[in-house]
Amino acid sequence: MAAPWSFVMLESHQVTEHHPKLGEFGYAGDDHVVPFEVGPLDVRGRTVQLGPMLDAILGRHDYPEPVARLLAEACVLTVLLGTSLKFEGKFILQTRTDGPVDMLVADFSTPSALRAYARFDADRLEALVAAGETSQQTLLGSGVLALTIDQGAHTQRYQGIVQLDGETLEDAARTYFRQSEQIPTDIRLSVAKLLTPGVSGAREQWRAGGILAQFLPQSPERMRVPDLPGGDGDPRDEIHDPADNSWQELLALLGTIEPTELIDPTIGAERLLYRLFHEHGVRVFGGVPVADQCSCSRDKIRGILEGFSAQEIKDSTEDGGIHVACEFCSKQYDFDPAEFAAQ
Repeated sequence: MAAPWSFVMLESHQVTEHHPKLGEFGYAGDDHVVPFEVGPLDVRGRTVQLGPMLDAILGRHDYPEPVARLLAEACVLTVLLGTSLKFEGKFILQTRTDGPVDMLVADFSTPSALRAYARFDADRLEALVAAGETSQQTLLGSGVLALTIDQGAHTQRYQGIVQLDGETLEDAARTYFRQSEQIPTDIRLSVAKLLTPGVSGAREQWRAGGILAQFLPQSPERMRVPDLPGGDGDPRDEIHDPADNSWQELLALLGTIEPTELIDPTIGAERLLYRLFHEHGVRVFGGVPVADQCSCSRDKIRGILEGFSAQEIKDSTEDGGIHVACEFCSKQYDFDPAEFAAQ
């Protein structure tokens, strides 16, 4: 007989435990990262569905579809990792590769601001699209994925770097946790365009979702997995300790997730977690909102220009003005070179 399911909502450190039917609790909804914990499996993680926020980020740049899909995955991965920060700072995901999409940047500032952009070679991309070769591996090519944690001034940045050589972003993230963190971690990402009804007819909207789960045992005897790939053992070994069958069970459960379940707004984060873990009981915490919010400002750009020499100001002047466009939000700032003439 399956174990009774208990659903726990945690808000403001208040805990209420009961045996509800689905629908008795609130849903976080789109653009909220939902942390969770499955005590019997020693598993903790986060899941998210990105909707209007992601559609706004991708829509303002009007990227070709293969580029938009890549950047959408980068956004999901960034918010899943960035919302785990317990301090004021930034989490930055960046790729640098030799493929037609040679750079992806997703920048998360605590507690909730996300911005992102992609750089690509339009001619190379067009040729690949015409040939039907638009896999992530082909678009990215070879290079690196850098994951950076920045706690601000007077602190040293932490950066983990993973080689990208025929890997997807999902695979590269798993490699990062295996090599850099040595924490058993699995990640699933999904991106799609959905048709949604509107006053003027149906329109396409970008959606993306993801789930990250980690094996984080509380008991000392289970805190170290000696043969975890990337640890002291042979990386080809599997986890054989019977006490760690829970991790193998988690992988099996995550393997049942259909890509559509991660993005379907009628399922949502909480319902998905129930589907996965109802036999064990899952503890769900209050959703953490994420927003499309750029950190650029006129004052920041002015501060940069004030550091330019007179020659650099002259070189930056075009059609009688200095015009600076933010790569992330596409907002343009215009300055009169005379403002910096005294430099």
